[in-house]
Amino acid sequence: MKLIIQIPCYNEAETLERTIRDLPSAVAGFDVVQYLVVDDGSVDGTSEVARSLGVHHVVRHPTNLGLARGFQTGVDSCLRLGADVIVNTDADNQYPGRYVSDLTAPIVARRADIVIGDRQRIKSSIFRRSSANYNASGLR
Repeated sequence: MKLIIQIPCYNEAETLERTIRDLPSAVAGFDVVQYLVVDDGSVDGTSEVARSLGVHHVVRHPTNLGLARGFQTGVDSCLRLGADVIVNTDADNQYPGRYVSDLTAPIVARRADIVIGDRQRIKSSIFRRSSANYNASGLR
């Protein structure tokens, strides 16, 4: 199976390296793990930084279209590239890469079709704790 981790970016040249370095290069259940950066019209060299870090795929909007459009461009691009599973993360490393396997495990085990992570650690019966610092809910 192929996992693509997509990162929508707008002027994230300064924070992108830390985020990319934190992402896993291998995840249990996947033969291929790749990264995709959606540069949403950045003017700070975000695309160039992504390429210099070895990001597998970089898609660039010529102007800033907003997070929702960047996210949609990323999903569409990941699907065109043959992703079986897509993880969305943030370019300023708000979502630690070490939790990618927690997010994908229910999908790999065929217990969920979609998993939603919650970095706020909401204490709710609809969320199942997947680690000490992160909640994930798997839906079928």
